[in-house]
Amino acid sequence: MDAALDHWPSPPPQGWTADDLDRLGEGPDGEPGFFERVELIDGALVFAAPQTRFHQRVLTGLAIALKTRAPERLAVVTRMDVKLGHRMRPCPDVVVVDAEAADDDDRTFYTPGEVHLAVEVVSPESEDRDRKTKPSRYAEAGIAHFWRVENNGGSPVVYVYELDPATHAYALTGIHHDRLTVPVPFPLTIDLGDLPR
Repeated sequence: MDAALDHWPSPPPQGWTADDLDRLGEGPDGEPGFFERVELIDGALVFAAPQTRFHQRVLTGLAIALKTRAPERLAVVTRMDVKLGHRMRPCPDVVVVDAEAADDDDRTFYTPGEVHLAVEVVSPESEDRDRKTKPSRYAEAGIAHFWRVENNGGSPVVYVYELDPATHAYALTGIHHDRLTVPVPFPLTIDLGDLPR
């Protein structure tokens, strides 16, 4: 057995919970920040792979575009957890939350009631989570809006979903290639070709 695995954190007797993410310390060899990019998905710790330049570029570009157009009552944050339940604490790439919640600098997560939009930029290693698992969990938790961003030959394509309150599932409301125009969660237009490179 590899010596590094001797120091690997073992799950608590009842398994990992959303609150455990606030108590994870240093990495197996004492690395600070080792657990910074960890999500809890159905009770399992999921480590994010290194981001591609496309992922980082689109995430940053969308966050800036949303921030410049968001009304004062809302705030745009990146890479912050959303606690969906006892064993579910994903970390969307971008979230639009209540400004009051974002003002609390001691927060490590938001609740679904504080989130108006969750955005996931799909990476090869996160395809199943970003296309299937996370959207269904966001919808079940009542988050009204979800965007999934796919890489189409180096250009972003944004799939826009809105929660159907009757089914508690997302309905696709648009697929945007060059220009993203939506009326909700607030009116905005983003030229996807002009996102920073």
